Amino acid sequence: MQLITDIVRHIRQELNKVVIGQERLISETLATLLCNGHALIEGVPGLAKTLTVKAVAEVLSTDFRRIQGSSDLLPSDILGTNIFDAATGSFHVHKGAIFTDLLLADEINRMPPRTQAALLEAMEERQVSMDGISHPLSPAFTVFATQNPVEFEGTYPLPEAQLDRFLLRIKVDYPDLPSEVEILRLHQEGSEASPLKQLERLPADSLAQARGDVAKVQVEPRLLEYVAKLTRKTREWPTIELGASPRAGIALLKVAKAFATFEERDFVVPDDIKAAALPVLGHRIVLKPEAELEGTTPESVLEQVTRSVEVPR
Repeated sequence: MQLITDIVRHIRQELNKVVIGQERLISETLATLLCNGHALIEGVPGLAKTLTVKAVAEVLSTDFRRIQGSSDLLPSDILGTNIFDAATGSFHVHKGAIFTDLLLADEINRMPPRTQAALLEAMEERQVSMDGISHPLSPAFTVFATQNPVEFEGTYPLPEAQLDRFLLRIKVDYPDLPSEVEILRLHQEGSEASPLKQLERLPADSLAQARGDVAKVQVEPRLLEYVAKLTRKTREWPTIELGASPRAGIALLKVAKAFATFEERDFVVPDDIKAAALPVLGHRIVLKPEAELEGTTPESVLEQVTRSVEVPR
């Protein structure tokens, strides 16, 4: 337990050197990595989404690549393709951007559906098939996909079945006034010229060790029942058209275990589960049309659902 505590503390300390006022983004990014999942990041441009992922990759000594979503992006642009070599008379694999540790898929909702499906299949299977041959991806492979919650023209919204592939949806808000002043101060002093060079890196095997520690976090049977009751309640709620699946319950349990380690505990408490409920379940439920017309949000509904389920003692 001490190992993961030291790793998390070190990552936070290093990221706070370059990412100001985004503690929630940092925490949920770490949870995504520790749970071996993928995350959908929502926020307007300029809120340090890309910087955070690049900084985490730097601190963890992992590879990082970025792809820009566009309407003409093809699956082969991401996955790669087999290329014929005339000199040898054979094919060789030209690997795409997906063959990395941390992949930032910027504006995923601007990718056409076929390209989205290819990316999400690789996320699920953690391998790429080209001409019938499977190519495994990195054990550390993690996708952070971003989308702008304001601009919808020329986009292809992700279907619910594909949204369910993301462990978390991370909503990024503007920093508060003191944080924004600190950002300006760092810029004025020239500290942002090459911010990633000042970060102290961890050994390359740190992420794998931390993931092993998260898996060992203890969860009492009564808390397993609490997780199941929460997900089942979303399927019964009057304003919810489509509730959370059993896979959502597994995701909720995983993230709660990661949140427990952030508090330097090797066991889960109900507050860990409640803290994980919104980022884990918010993108997995579909509200009824009449509820949306009334201005109801997934956040407000999940808050009601959480309050309605008795907390185990």
